[in-house]
Amino acid sequence: MAYLFAHFKEKLTIDGEQVYFAVSKDGYNWEQVNGGKPVITCDKGELGCRDIEIIRTENNGFVILATDLCIVRIMDENHNVDWKKANSQGSKYLSMWRSDNLVDFSSQELIYFGRDDFGCLWAPEIFYDEENQEYLIHFGSTVAEDNYSHMAIYACKTKDFVTFTRPELFFEKDNEILDSHITKVGDTYHLFYKNSENPPMNMHAVSKNLYGPYEHDKALEEYMATLYRPGSYEAPTTYRLPDGKWCLMLDFFGCEKDKMGYVPFVSDGVGNADFKMDKEDFSFPYGFKHGKVIEITDGEYDRLIKM
Repeated sequence: MAYLFAHFKEKLTIDGEQVYFAVSKDGYNWEQVNGGKPVITCDKGELGCRDIEIIRTENNGFVILATDLCIVRIMDENHNVDWKKANSQGSKYLSMWRSDNLVDFSSQELIYFGRDDFGCLWAPEIFYDEENQEYLIHFGSTVAEDNYSHMAIYACKTKDFVTFTRPELFFEKDNEILDSHITKVGDTYHLFYKNSENPPMNMHAVSKNLYGPYEHDKALEEYMATLYRPGSYEAPTTYRLPDGKWCLMLDFFGCEKDKMGYVPFVSDGVGNADFKMDKEDFSFPYGFKHGKVIEITDGEYDRLIKM
């Protein structure tokens, strides 16, 4: 067993907002793929992508989704971004690619879900619902009804990534939320997400039902509050380490570019959300930005490391 981390890079050039891969044999020590160059370069939509999601499908293929957005292209001369404009007049699509082997990819598709009232579609993630044998695609969006003032999590369903149900509200709070990540351990669904305020930090909630209601985990909130700049963590992704521990990766942003990227938090076992920061046991070739970790086979690892 090995691991694949699909991500993008934080750069002031468009080549950073593309699809990058890194791999690991142990989940702790990561190495770049393809010489640190993109494995996929966008040629449609905004010509860049962020918030990279990857899933192994039930037929043992792979689907990649990403936010169709290139922040570098909308920066001013001082590298400032009008985020309010971006989340109210952003892309109406998600970018999608397919692959059978993680080396060869289909052409970029722009997926439209049939809702013109979305201001943006950000940070998509895919969860396979075994009970109903379908994929839940969830993402952050604003809507015209409230003048794009309140980001919440919306979701649609698909069985084949060809036809999709109309997106409906999945999870919301009084304040804006984004960057949802769902995983199931035993009979419990774990929802991780970014709270924009009151307080601004990553949150965790649990439920016995995929569609909720979800119960807030106060313990993780209290731990996050002890960290330096807790509001600067986002983009959660989790995976099981070979030693049985559970890793929560959170993307730290808003500082010097060479210090931005994922920070690992580890608990003693999968399903135990008593996470603690653990930078010392991990190594990265550069700062990975908003992505997803999946398990891959040793053969897939060997194929990727030769790219």
